[in-house]
Amino acid sequence: MSVVETVLEHVPGPLRSLLLKHRELLKFAVVGGTTFLVDNGIWYLLKFTVLMDKPTTAKAIAILVATIVSYVLNREWSFRTRGGRETGHEATLFFVISGVAVAVNLVPLLISRYVLHLQRPEVSLFVQETADFISGSVIGMLLAMVFRFWGFRKWVFPDELGGIRRETLARH
Repeated sequence: MSVVETVLEHVPGPLRSLLLKHRELLKFAVVGGTTFLVDNGIWYLLKFTVLMDKPTTAKAIAILVATIVSYVLNREWSFRTRGGRETGHEATLFFVISGVAVAVNLVPLLISRYVLHLQRPEVSLFVQETADFISGSVIGMLLAMVFRFWGFRKWVFPDELGGIRRETLARH
């Protein structure tokens, strides 16, 4: 029994049928939650140590690491029955979409820091960190997530190529 099926066993019937209908989105959300933890863990580690004066650089590095984790988890779990391109082509498309999503993710943080000036010494450390979290880890990540889900389904793991992947999985 898969992880999703085990979790869904404990969900009330009407909600279970809705979640099963949107299983791919549910898996994508679980991967997103995992990479959210990876992203923020690395971001805060870098931001409070070696990149104290470069929060945007720290965030970009964290997003890059989280994106690599995301590729592996999405390819092997969320979208495992979709796609079917040669792995190099698929990975290239994944990282192009993810690269655009990095820019989407960074825009709210850049606006917060450099347009709204929500940084020290203009504001307190608490306000700066709250603004960083809301702009970089909530707004930016949500915007990037919507873009990634759409882009991955449309270009990286299109369902019309899914037959190739499903046949390969059935043989193994």
